[in-house]
Amino acid sequence: MGIQRLFSELAAIAGRPRGIVAAVVGDNGLRHAGLLCRISFERLISQMENLIPTGPPQGRPLVLRKCVSPLGTRADFMDNCSMPQLENFRLKVFRTVAARLSFRKSAEQLFLTQPAVTLQIKALEDDLGVRLFDRTAGRVSITRQGALLLRYAQKISAILSEAEQKLAEGESLLSGALALGVSTTIAQYVLPRLIGAFLAEHPRVQLSLHSGNTDDIVQFLLKGKVAIGLIEGPSRHRELRTEPFMEDQLVLIARADFEADHLTRQQLLAATLLMREQGSGSRRVVEAALKKAQFKLKSFKSVMNLDSTEAIKSAVEAGLGIGFVSRWAIAKELKLHVLKIVKVAGLHVARHFSLVSLTSPEPQGIGAAFRDFALVRAQLLSGEHGKLPTPQSFPR
Repeated sequence: MGIQRLFSELAAIAGRPRGIVAAVVGDNGLRHAGLLCRISFERLISQMENLIPTGPPQGRPLVLRKCVSPLGTRADFMDNCSMPQLENFRLKVFRTVAARLSFRKSAEQLFLTQPAVTLQIKALEDDLGVRLFDRTAGRVSITRQGALLLRYAQKISAILSEAEQKLAEGESLLSGALALGVSTTIAQYVLPRLIGAFLAEHPRVQLSLHSGNTDDIVQFLLKGKVAIGLIEGPSRHRELRTEPFMEDQLVLIARADFEADHLTRQQLLAATLLMREQGSGSRRVVEAALKKAQFKLKSFKSVMNLDSTEAIKSAVEAGLGIGFVSRWAIAKELKLHVLKIVKVAGLHVARHFSLVSLTSPEPQGIGAAFRDFALVRAQLLSGEHGKLPTPQSFPR
């Protein structure tokens, strides 16, 4: 059991916010924490003796924030550390279960055990006198009363988050949580430098990242799971505002020992084309460019669909075919002469990465700050990217 899970377990037993429990442990020691949580000091000691470092459970959205717990344990991946939490803990557990529809996954996300999550939901149901979830045949579904409570719980969470931000603004510091939805290419090759610079300027901000293809990110936004999205393809939803923030070019890549640097139309059609999966923004851009150049997918020798840029690069290296990837994704491979760029006359695939948000309400507080930061900083990153090796810099 890790230090943050221990605090969460104690908080669940005591019905108190985890921050209070952590503060009691830090200021007064474990014996006082035992009194607060109504459990024995011996049990606390046995739990503490089994502490091991913990990281983010597999499948959990990555939470980025560096801080030190009251006991001095360094943690790069944790929720709510040294961050004031105004939201009722049971409501937070309820919102998490409603979003995941899984007590096990919710427990992992909250650093609780599954019985502790069940206990919190049962206590909330008892307090309200209604059933919030149906648990049948190993599946969890939200009831009509649960869906009604969820709408209000989300409003309460948003209001409290805004309150935390306003309080922090009084100190001229941004503070609070921001959920970002990021499509895979941006998440892997662009975002690390972007959020690294943002967190350096705003160290009290806690970012959680949800990755997927462009369609996934759009759905996250529409469902209120994230406040800002960074996508690779176009979005035509009326509920969303789209702002281009960075130029990108999709290039055709082949193994370094591929026989040609330029392909004729016939040579291209005779190759196996490696494509991203349906729903990918990259795929839509490539399909539009091929159509504009009067290429039809069904005319290719064969088309193989893969679910990531890394998969396409690995398949190309293995000699399974050729494929289009972002220039951002192959800087290392070009320098190491593992892959090379192949040109096709009349075929040019360009696009913009886009920042998307709901048209109403517009991002406020941390969301607005990140939006403004991304739109400006992305231009600087694009300039740095322009210094990377170009296709012409390699021998033909």
